[in-house]
Amino acid sequence: MKDKTLIAKSYDIIIVGTGVAGLFTALSISPKYSILMISKDKIKNSDSYLAQGGICTLKEPSDFDSFFEDTLKAGRYENKEDTVRVMIENSPMIMERLIEYGVEFDKSEDGSFEYTREGAHSTYRILHHKDVTGKEITNKLLNNVRERDNITLCEFTKMMDVIIENNICNGVVLSQDGTPKVVYAREVVLATGGIGGLFTHSTNFRHLTGDSFALALRHNVELENINYIQIHPTSLYEKDAKRKFLISESVRGEGGILLNKDGERFVNELLPRDVVTEAIRKQMEIDGRPFVMLSIKHLPKEEILRRFPNIYRHCMEVGYDLTIEDIPVTPAQHYLMGGIKVDTYGRTSVKNLFAVGETACNGVHGANRLASNSLLESLVFAERAGWIITEEIDGEELVCPAVNLDSYSDQTSWDESNKNLILDEIKRRDEDFYDKWCNK
Repeated sequence: MKDKTLIAKSYDIIIVGTGVAGLFTALSISPKYSILMISKDKIKNSDSYLAQGGICTLKEPSDFDSFFEDTLKAGRYENKEDTVRVMIENSPMIMERLIEYGVEFDKSEDGSFEYTREGAHSTYRILHHKDVTGKEITNKLLNNVRERDNITLCEFTKMMDVIIENNICNGVVLSQDGTPKVVYAREVVLATGGIGGLFTHSTNFRHLTGDSFALALRHNVELENINYIQIHPTSLYEKDAKRKFLISESVRGEGGILLNKDGERFVNELLPRDVVTEAIRKQMEIDGRPFVMLSIKHLPKEEILRRFPNIYRHCMEVGYDLTIEDIPVTPAQHYLMGGIKVDTYGRTSVKNLFAVGETACNGVHGANRLASNSLLESLVFAERAGWIITEEIDGEELVCPAVNLDSYSDQTSWDESNKNLILDEIKRRDEDFYDKWCNK
């Protein structure tokens, strides 16, 4: 299906967001239903596309307990254990579906899958496609979505509001050319990603400003742990970069070490992200500079070029050859563990409104996400959302309540109001985090 610029007045399902969670939800819904998928920016400009390190999977049944414990330990044991079990148990099936959709994972010379590990993992269980795993998965899923005649894709289309009446969602208010319009649906899925665009330093695309969370606050859709925000330890230090370039945790997983200004290693690089981040923050204060150094120059050059071609290329573009020199890295906002509260099928506190991916909070990550669980979590629960939507939608009537569009005429003020709603809520829940990281 080619990308469209015109929008019909109604669809069976509207999916807001075109990252892996949104795409996989669409592919998991029966093709007999009409689906509108919208992206606030270019279709591919989602954080899923930027994911570097890889995707976790249950490599063998004997690893279940270890995988489960690693996830809980990283999440400070605030995870919902039943949800973690669902994610891990479904991971092999998800890998099979990805391969069916054409996703290619790196293999060893003998043809077996090549696994890597990252911080807080007790073993090698992460599949990858060089250092652009998210790009590989997103592209292949998007190719499959475009082959579906029942799916309409619209880029540069902004969600202004969700239409909720009597605690039932009936559609969305969209703006494609600056003019708000109403599009009705029997089911709405929010897959809008996180809140990186609200932070001065973030690895996220700038247009990801937490629109779903602002609307949830406006409509009393239940949120959970919206202040559980992950700061990634290692983004490339570029003073004037609008978006911080992520240096994947797999770089440290493959042997990268962190050094202070005296060239001394100061932390175990494979500790959970929040622990490494705090160690870096304290070391920056001691060193009196806004970065520490990351070194992999002790690794064979051919191995660096094979495993991290995208990272190598970007570093070269800004003047660093990581095969022969250390590179400056600094923490940056990376991921939201909280979000719109959902069950294991993506159902929210509002009927006919679903949330998946980083937008949703099903409790799988607890207070701190284990590396490379994000793509897996998005896919597992997106598929389950697609299943339950297919099962239940025939009993849902298309309702089209009248909507006054006058309040959306000043979109700049609306956007600023949404931003302030979210930041105020984060500050209310965790003033210490707000003072330490928000807009710093």
